[in-house]
Amino acid sequence: MATVNMHDAKSQLSKLVEAVEKGEIDEVIIARHGRPAARLTALEPRRKVERRIGLAAGMFVAPTDPHADDAKVAELFLGPKA
Repeated sequence: MATVNMHDAKSQLSKLVEAVEKGEIDEVIIARHGRPAARLTALEPRRKVERRIGLAAGMFVAPTDPHADDAKVAELFLGPKA
């Protein structure tokens, strides 16, 4: 852990971030008027989310002919054929 004042943090921010990223310093405390004001730490890498193919497998039944009910649906919207 390193502690730096606000002025030094402003002038050396790139170096401080690089040191934290590389793991040379675990965190940097930035002080204002001698009191801790902020903490600079590295972000943890994002977890890779696994693709969930087949998440709903078996929960739905797909019709064998997706157009089988077209006439029924058209009748619901358009009314009966004359």
